[in-house]
Amino acid sequence: MSPKRVLVGYGIDVDAVANWINTTTGAPQNPTNVSRGVYGATVGIDRLLILFAKSNIKATFFTPAHSLESFPSQIAKIRDAGHEIGLHGYTHEYISQLSAQQQQDVLSRSIDVLTKFCGGRRPRGYTAPAWSTSKELIPQLEAAGVVYDHSFMHHDFQPYFAPDGRETWVETDHAKAAEAWMSPMTRIRPSWVVEIPANWHLDDRPPLQPIPGRPGAQGFVDTSVVEKLWLEQFDFAYREYETFIFPMSIHPQVSGKPHVILMHERIIAYINKHEGVEWMPLEDMAKEFLEGRLPGVKVEGGVDV
Repeated sequence: MSPKRVLVGYGIDVDAVANWINTTTGAPQNPTNVSRGVYGATVGIDRLLILFAKSNIKATFFTPAHSLESFPSQIAKIRDAGHEIGLHGYTHEYISQLSAQQQQDVLSRSIDVLTKFCGGRRPRGYTAPAWSTSKELIPQLEAAGVVYDHSFMHHDFQPYFAPDGRETWVETDHAKAAEAWMSPMTRIRPSWVVEIPANWHLDDRPPLQPIPGRPGAQGFVDTSVVEKLWLEQFDFAYREYETFIFPMSIHPQVSGKPHVILMHERIIAYINKHEGVEWMPLEDMAKEFLEGRLPGVKVEGGVDV
Protein backbone atom coordinates (compact mmCIF):
# COMPACT_ATOMS: atom_id res chain seq x y z
CA MET A 1 0.00 0.00 0.00
CA SER A 2 1.35 3.43 -0.95
CA PRO A 3 1.82 5.97 1.84
CA LYS A 4 -0.89 8.51 2.48
CA ARG A 5 -0.58 12.02 1.04
CA VAL A 6 -2.98 14.48 2.61
CA LEU A 7 -2.66 18.10 1.51
CA VAL A 8 -4.38 20.36 4.04
CA GLY A 9 -4.77 24.12 3.88
CA TYR A 10 -6.75 27.18 4.81
CA GLY A 11 -8.32 29.54 2.30
CA ILE A 12 -9.03 32.79 4.14
CA ASP A 13 -11.49 35.25 2.59
CA VAL A 14 -10.33 38.71 3.66
CA ASP A 15 -13.73 40.27 3.03
CA ALA A 16 -13.16 43.09 5.55
CA VAL A 17 -15.46 46.00 4.70
CA ALA A 18 -15.98 44.92 1.08
CA ASN A 19 -18.54 42.22 1.79
CA TRP A 20 -20.71 44.60 3.81
CA ILE A 21 -20.66 47.50 1.35
CA ASN A 22 -21.45 45.16 -1.55
CA THR A 23 -25.13 46.01 -1.21
CA THR A 24 -25.60 45.51 -5.00
CA THR A 25 -28.09 48.40 -5.26
CA GLY A 26 -26.11 51.28 -3.80
CA ALA A 27 -28.25 51.20 -0.64
CA PRO A 28 -26.39 52.54 2.43
CA GLN A 29 -24.81 50.04 4.77
CA ASN A 30 -25.18 50.09 8.54
CA PRO A 31 -21.96 51.48 10.08
CA THR A 32 -22.02 48.76 12.73
CA ASN A 33 -21.72 46.13 10.00
CA VAL A 34 -18.83 48.09 8.49
CA SER A 35 -17.17 48.05 11.92
CA ARG A 36 -17.38 44.25 11.85
CA GLY A 37 -15.41 44.36 8.62
CA VAL A 38 -12.78 46.59 10.19
CA TYR A 39 -12.51 44.09 13.06
CA GLY A 40 -11.86 41.30 10.55
CA ALA A 41 -9.21 43.31 8.72
CA THR A 42 -7.37 44.19 11.93
CA VAL A 43 -8.02 42.01 14.98
CA GLY A 44 -9.07 38.97 12.96
CA ILE A 45 -6.08 39.00 10.61
CA ASP A 46 -3.64 39.52 13.49
CA ARG A 47 -5.04 36.57 15.43
CA LEU A 48 -5.00 34.25 12.42
CA LEU A 49 -1.41 35.20 11.61
CA ILE A 50 -0.41 34.32 15.17
CA LEU A 51 -2.27 30.99 14.90
CA PHE A 52 -0.56 30.09 11.63
CA ALA A 53 2.87 31.14 12.86
CA LYS A 54 2.53 28.96 15.96
CA SER A 55 1.38 26.04 13.82
CA ASN A 56 3.99 26.54 11.06
CA ILE A 57 1.23 26.86 8.44
CA LYS A 58 1.36 28.81 5.19
CA ALA A 59 -2.14 29.65 3.98
CA THR A 60 -3.96 31.39 1.14
CA PHE A 61 -5.59 34.76 1.81
CA PHE A 62 -8.17 35.48 -0.90
CA THR A 63 -8.25 39.26 -0.76
CA PRO A 64 -10.71 41.62 -2.46
CA ALA A 65 -8.72 44.46 -3.98
CA HIS A 66 -10.86 46.83 -1.90
CA SER A 67 -9.54 45.15 1.27
CA LEU A 68 -5.97 45.52 0.06
CA GLU A 69 -6.35 49.17 -0.91
CA SER A 70 -8.24 50.01 2.29
CA PHE A 71 -5.96 48.09 4.73
CA PRO A 72 -2.56 47.93 2.99
CA SER A 73 -0.50 47.62 6.17
CA GLN A 74 -2.57 44.65 7.34
CA ILE A 75 -2.33 42.87 3.98
CA ALA A 76 1.41 43.59 3.99
CA LYS A 77 1.65 41.51 7.18
CA ILE A 78 0.14 38.59 5.25
CA ARG A 79 2.46 39.06 2.29
CA ASP A 80 5.57 39.50 4.41
CA ALA A 81 4.79 36.36 6.44
CA GLY A 82 5.03 34.33 3.22
CA HIS A 83 1.35 33.52 2.73
CA GLU A 84 -0.29 33.38 -0.68
CA ILE A 85 -2.55 36.28 -1.70
CA GLY A 86 -5.32 35.30 -4.12
CA LEU A 87 -8.15 37.00 -6.00
CA HIS A 88 -11.60 37.59 -4.51
CA GLY A 89 -13.16 40.35 -6.60
CA TYR A 90 -12.81 44.06 -5.97
CA THR A 91 -15.71 44.85 -3.61
CA HIS A 92 -16.80 41.22 -3.09
CA GLU A 93 -19.14 41.52 -6.09
CA TYR A 94 -21.39 38.54 -6.79
CA ILE A 95 -20.30 37.86 -10.34
CA SER A 96 -23.50 35.95 -11.11
CA GLN A 97 -25.18 39.37 -11.00
CA LEU A 98 -22.66 41.15 -13.26
CA SER A 99 -22.47 41.48 -17.01
CA ALA A 100 -19.57 39.80 -18.79
CA GLN A 101 -17.90 43.19 -19.21
CA GLN A 102 -18.34 44.08 -15.53
CA GLN A 103 -16.83 40.72 -14.58
CA GLN A 104 -13.84 41.35 -16.85
CA ASP A 105 -13.34 44.86 -15.51
CA VAL A 106 -13.38 43.66 -11.89
CA LEU A 107 -11.01 40.78 -12.65
CA SER A 108 -8.54 42.94 -14.57
CA ARG A 109 -8.49 45.66 -11.89
CA SER A 110 -8.08 43.09 -9.11
CA ILE A 111 -5.19 41.36 -10.89
CA ASP A 112 -3.45 44.70 -11.40
CA VAL A 113 -3.84 45.74 -7.75
CA LEU A 114 -2.62 42.42 -6.32
CA THR A 115 0.25 42.10 -8.81
CA LYS A 116 1.61 45.54 -8.00
CA PHE A 117 1.30 44.90 -4.25
CA CYS A 118 3.14 41.58 -4.54
CA GLY A 119 6.12 43.03 -6.38
CA GLY A 120 5.08 41.95 -9.86
CA ARG A 121 4.02 38.42 -8.94
CA ARG A 122 0.62 37.77 -10.50
CA PRO A 123 -2.00 36.05 -8.36
CA ARG A 124 -2.28 32.33 -9.09
CA GLY A 125 -5.70 31.60 -7.56
CA TYR A 126 -9.24 32.92 -7.41
CA THR A 127 -12.34 32.28 -5.33
CA ALA A 128 -15.71 33.77 -6.27
CA PRO A 129 -17.38 35.96 -3.64
CA ALA A 130 -20.08 33.85 -1.95
CA TRP A 131 -19.08 31.11 -4.43
CA SER A 132 -21.65 32.68 -6.74
CA THR A 133 -20.22 31.98 -10.19
CA SER A 134 -21.03 32.58 -13.84
CA LYS A 135 -20.64 30.93 -17.22
CA GLU A 136 -17.96 33.48 -18.07
CA LEU A 137 -15.79 32.87 -15.00
CA ILE A 138 -13.57 29.98 -16.08
CA PRO A 139 -12.95 31.29 -19.62
CA GLN A 140 -11.98 34.67 -18.17
CA LEU A 141 -9.67 33.10 -15.59
CA GLU A 142 -8.09 30.93 -18.28
CA ALA A 143 -7.51 33.93 -20.56
CA ALA A 144 -5.96 35.86 -17.66
CA GLY A 145 -3.52 33.05 -16.87
CA VAL A 146 -5.00 32.31 -13.43
CA VAL A 147 -3.83 28.81 -12.49
CA TYR A 148 -6.61 27.64 -10.20
CA ASP A 149 -10.11 28.39 -8.97
CA HIS A 150 -11.73 27.66 -5.62
CA SER A 151 -15.46 28.13 -6.26
CA PHE A 152 -17.01 24.94 -7.66
CA MET A 153 -18.19 21.75 -6.00
CA HIS A 154 -18.00 18.89 -8.51
CA HIS A 155 -15.92 17.04 -5.89
CA ASP A 156 -15.01 17.78 -2.29
CA PHE A 157 -11.60 16.18 -1.61
CA GLN A 158 -9.95 15.87 -5.04
CA PRO A 159 -8.53 18.45 -7.45
CA TYR A 160 -9.62 18.41 -11.10
CA PHE A 161 -9.70 20.58 -14.18
CA ALA A 162 -12.71 22.88 -13.92
CA PRO A 163 -15.32 22.55 -16.68
CA ASP A 164 -14.88 25.23 -19.33
CA GLY A 165 -18.40 26.59 -18.96
CA ARG A 166 -19.70 25.49 -22.35
CA GLU A 167 -22.07 22.93 -20.84
CA THR A 168 -25.72 23.96 -21.02
CA TRP A 169 -28.95 23.05 -19.31
CA VAL A 170 -32.55 24.18 -19.45
CA GLU A 171 -34.25 25.60 -16.37
CA THR A 172 -37.87 24.74 -15.80
CA ASP A 173 -40.37 27.44 -16.72
CA HIS A 174 -43.88 26.54 -15.62
CA ALA A 175 -45.31 29.20 -17.91
CA LYS A 176 -44.31 26.98 -20.83
CA ALA A 177 -45.28 23.48 -21.89
CA ALA A 178 -43.31 20.76 -20.06
CA GLU A 179 -41.72 19.74 -23.36
CA ALA A 180 -39.81 23.05 -23.32
CA TRP A 181 -37.54 22.02 -20.43
CA MET A 182 -37.31 18.24 -20.74
CA SER A 183 -33.79 17.92 -22.16
CA PRO A 184 -30.51 16.69 -20.63
CA MET A 185 -27.46 18.69 -19.68
CA THR A 186 -24.84 18.82 -22.41
CA ARG A 187 -21.41 17.26 -22.03
CA ILE A 188 -18.89 18.72 -19.56
CA ARG A 189 -15.52 19.58 -21.10
CA PRO A 190 -12.43 20.50 -19.08
CA SER A 191 -10.57 23.79 -19.08
CA TRP A 192 -6.94 24.24 -18.12
CA VAL A 193 -7.90 25.90 -14.82
CA VAL A 194 -7.34 23.61 -11.82
CA GLU A 195 -10.25 23.39 -9.40
CA ILE A 196 -9.45 23.22 -5.71
CA PRO A 197 -13.06 22.55 -4.72
CA ALA A 198 -15.15 24.72 -2.45
CA ASN A 199 -17.29 23.13 0.25
CA TRP A 200 -20.03 24.82 2.27
CA HIS A 201 -19.59 22.16 4.96
CA LEU A 202 -15.98 23.33 5.50
CA ASP A 203 -16.83 27.03 5.75
CA ASP A 204 -16.95 28.94 9.04
CA ARG A 205 -19.29 31.71 7.92
CA PRO A 206 -22.68 29.93 7.53
CA PRO A 207 -22.81 28.49 11.08
CA LEU A 208 -20.79 31.10 12.98
CA GLN A 209 -21.50 34.55 11.52
CA PRO A 210 -24.56 36.28 13.03
CA ILE A 211 -26.43 38.40 10.45
CA PRO A 212 -29.60 39.73 12.10
CA GLY A 213 -32.61 39.58 9.84
CA ARG A 214 -31.17 36.99 7.46
CA PRO A 215 -32.82 33.56 7.73
CA GLY A 216 -30.38 30.76 8.57
CA ALA A 217 -27.63 33.15 9.67
CA GLN A 218 -28.25 33.42 13.39
CA GLY A 219 -24.58 32.51 13.90
CA PHE A 220 -24.70 31.01 17.40
CA VAL A 221 -23.75 27.41 16.65
CA ASP A 222 -21.58 25.73 19.28
CA THR A 223 -18.07 25.39 17.87
CA SER A 224 -18.01 21.76 19.04
CA VAL A 225 -20.76 21.07 16.48
CA VAL A 226 -18.77 22.71 13.67
CA GLU A 227 -15.56 21.00 14.79
CA LYS A 228 -17.25 17.60 14.75
CA LEU A 229 -18.68 18.24 11.29
CA TRP A 230 -15.31 19.21 9.87
CA LEU A 231 -13.36 16.38 11.49
CA GLU A 232 -15.90 13.75 10.45
CA GLN A 233 -15.31 14.84 6.87
CA PHE A 234 -11.56 14.54 7.41
CA ASP A 235 -11.98 11.08 8.95
CA PHE A 236 -14.07 9.89 6.01
CA ALA A 237 -11.60 11.18 3.44
CA TYR A 238 -8.65 9.69 5.34
CA ARG A 239 -10.39 6.30 5.40
CA GLU A 240 -11.47 6.32 1.75
CA TYR A 241 -8.55 7.93 -0.14
CA GLU A 242 -4.83 7.36 -0.30
CA THR A 243 -4.38 10.92 -1.57
CA PHE A 244 -6.72 13.85 -1.07
CA ILE A 245 -6.88 17.56 -0.39
CA PHE A 246 -8.65 19.18 2.55
CA PRO A 247 -9.14 22.92 1.96
CA MET A 248 -10.98 24.75 4.76
CA SER A 249 -12.58 28.15 4.10
CA ILE A 250 -12.57 30.76 6.84
CA HIS A 251 -13.03 34.52 7.37
CA PRO A 252 -11.03 36.74 9.74
CA GLN A 253 -14.14 38.40 11.16
CA VAL A 254 -15.51 34.93 12.00
CA SER A 255 -12.49 32.78 12.79
CA GLY A 256 -10.74 35.68 14.49
CA LYS A 257 -13.23 35.42 17.36
CA PRO A 258 -11.72 33.83 20.50
CA HIS A 259 -13.97 30.76 20.62
CA VAL A 260 -13.32 30.00 16.95
CA ILE A 261 -9.54 30.40 17.28
CA LEU A 262 -9.67 27.75 20.00
CA MET A 263 -11.63 25.49 17.65
CA HIS A 264 -8.96 25.84 14.96
CA GLU A 265 -6.22 25.03 17.46
CA ARG A 266 -8.01 21.74 18.22
CA ILE A 267 -8.63 20.97 14.53
CA ILE A 268 -4.98 21.56 13.63
CA ALA A 269 -3.79 19.37 16.51
CA TYR A 270 -6.15 16.55 15.50
CA ILE A 271 -5.19 16.61 11.82
CA ASN A 272 -1.50 16.67 12.71
CA LYS A 273 -1.83 13.32 14.47
CA HIS A 274 -2.30 11.62 11.10
CA GLU A 275 0.46 10.19 8.91
CA GLY A 276 1.06 11.86 5.56
CA VAL A 277 -0.36 15.30 6.40
CA GLU A 278 1.24 18.29 4.68
CA TRP A 279 0.00 21.85 5.24
CA MET A 280 0.28 24.22 2.28
CA PRO A 281 -1.32 27.15 0.46
CA LEU A 282 -3.93 26.24 -2.13
CA GLU A 283 -1.61 27.27 -4.97
CA ASP A 284 0.75 24.46 -3.93
CA MET A 285 -2.13 21.95 -4.04
CA ALA A 286 -2.80 23.05 -7.63
CA LYS A 287 0.90 22.72 -8.44
CA GLU A 288 1.03 19.19 -7.03
CA PHE A 289 -1.89 18.25 -9.29
CA LEU A 290 -0.50 19.96 -12.40
CA GLU A 291 2.89 18.31 -11.96
CA GLY A 292 1.40 14.84 -11.54
CA ARG A 293 2.25 14.26 -7.90
CA LEU A 294 -1.41 14.13 -6.91
CA PRO A 295 -3.75 12.19 -9.24
CA GLY A 296 -6.99 14.02 -8.54
CA VAL A 297 -10.04 13.12 -10.61
CA LYS A 298 -11.64 13.78 -13.98
CA VAL A 299 -15.06 15.36 -13.84
CA GLU A 300 -17.48 13.84 -16.32
CA GLY A 301 -21.16 14.21 -17.02
CA GLY A 302 -23.72 15.37 -19.53
CA VAL A 303 -24.34 14.05 -23.01
CA ASP A 304 -23.89 15.14 -26.61
CA VAL A 305 -27.17 16.49 -27.98
